[in-house]
Amino acid sequence: MSYLEYNTKYVPTGLRKILYVNWPLAVLLSAVAGVGFLMLYSVAGGSFSPWAEPQMKRFAVGFALMMMVAMVPAWFWRNMASVAYLASLALLLAVEFFGSVGMGAQRWIDLGFMRLQPSELMKVTLVLMLAAYYDWLPIHRKSRPIWVLLPVILILIPTALVLRQPDLGTSILLLAAGGGLMFLAGVHWAYFAAVIAAGVGLVTTVFQSRGESWQLLKDYQYRRIDTFLDPSSDPLGAGYHITQSKIALGSGGWTGRGFMQGTQSRLNFLPEKHTDFIFTTLAEEFGFIGAFSLLALYTLIIVFCVASALANKDRFSSLLTLGIALNFFLFFAVNMSMVMGLAPVVGVPLPLVSYGGSAMLVLMLAFGLAQSAHVHRPR
Repeated sequence: MSYLEYNTKYVPTGLRKILYVNWPLAVLLSAVAGVGFLMLYSVAGGSFSPWAEPQMKRFAVGFALMMMVAMVPAWFWRNMASVAYLASLALLLAVEFFGSVGMGAQRWIDLGFMRLQPSELMKVTLVLMLAAYYDWLPIHRKSRPIWVLLPVILILIPTALVLRQPDLGTSILLLAAGGGLMFLAGVHWAYFAAVIAAGVGLVTTVFQSRGESWQLLKDYQYRRIDTFLDPSSDPLGAGYHITQSKIALGSGGWTGRGFMQGTQSRLNFLPEKHTDFIFTTLAEEFGFIGAFSLLALYTLIIVFCVASALANKDRFSSLLTLGIALNFFLFFAVNMSMVMGLAPVVGVPLPLVSYGGSAMLVLMLAFGLAQSAHVHRPR
């Protein structure tokens, strides 16, 4: 029995699909977004504009998009994987020629009603493509060199394009998500050991290239590394962001200063308080308890995704859901590590909480794919 015949026979149809939606996951996503609305209202000084109201509208659109994608059979997304990947790749190339510049980087395409960041879309389509590839590939071939090379190329091409924008944070996430999905698909561990060894060599080379004609990173990216290693070396310059972030985190204590009582954000000491550093505002106002509660919500989202993937008997759907869960984990783990000084500042937003249109809509699209895999799983 073919994949299509199997799914046509055993999955729900019509309005019955609504009953099979992973509603606990949908509720958790809404709860995290609600935390984001609350914090955006706070950092605006008790106003829904300019951040909270647009974010609410985007989430409403994103939630509707998630439900629409969930109603489409998983086999359709599997068949569209290569088209979606190539379209995202074309958008990344378009950024090179027609992209708009913001904060010294060329990462967006201005569509008039919104600015689209193709690198965000690539995070999802890369997972979709790799899941389709390993579903197509016979299991006994997954660790053969020739069949390992192709997904590596699929990962490295968009990573190189994103790195040129420059966007080090997103390029690292693409590498981590792609490599992680290869591991989950069952590629032999020896390949990853070789990659780790090569990574150590690359890091060494990156540091050795500093100040040379063949310097591998931008100057500001080196300054971020310096700041990560010693924030106090330039507290009013490159180290300002992380220094103020740590002050906000520490001043929150166990229970926080209270809603809209955070001095670091209200007095504008905290930079990018509505985007990359919004977690520190949450920790300052609601303390360790508030920060831990948000982390608990994120963890529950991962748990429900993994449970859905493990219960799914279809290889493509299972890998797709695990890939989306991995992407989501990397998102919030990198952001939280960054604002706590455990990782260099790389400009990664906090999912569903930080202000941003492309990240919100693409993330809801990704969870729509996970919902599609859950709704249409073989029973």
